[in-house]
Amino acid sequence: MLLVVVIAKSLIELSLMFIVGRFLLGLLAGPNRDNNVFWQLLDVASKPALWITRKISPKLILDQHIPLATSSWLIIAWVLVVQLKIDLCLEMGVAACQ
Repeated sequence: MLLVVVIAKSLIELSLMFIVGRFLLGLLAGPNRDNNVFWQLLDVASKPALWITRKISPKLILDQHIPLATSSWLIIAWVLVVQLKIDLCLEMGVAACQ
């Protein structure tokens, strides 16, 4: 069970890093970001989380707000998974979590 929690935590952290990196690179690259190879890599890497958010959000939410919504639910999911990991580590013993 601990392995599943650690894997989920890692995937959430990676998705958050991809979205934040995409945002920062978008600020630096400006309007020509679509020609940037690194932007394209980050865009492909962040697509699954953005796609899930688009599917579960109402059509009222604009496409430009989807990355913010995705980041919000990923942060909430990360906090919940970290709390679950702490609970499991306290239950199993701290030595088992190192």
